[in-house]
Amino acid sequence: MTANLRALPIGERIGLVEDIWDSIAADHAALPMKDEQRAELDRRLDAYESDGIIGREAGTVIADIRKRL
Repeated sequence: MTANLRALPIGERIGLVEDIWDSIAADHAALPMKDEQRAELDRRLDAYESDGIIGREAGTVIADIRKRL
């Protein structure tokens, strides 16, 4: 199967990966969260709520990333 995938143009392979990832994201509720993951998310949320820093808009962050590429 890997040989068949390598025969596809890179754009098609990327499209397949995106489709697979989207299907995983759509079923995210089926993936159980470990206690350690939940604790880390809670810790990050508490830190976000307590420091008062609201962050930056996504568009600004994306523009900054594109400038570096």
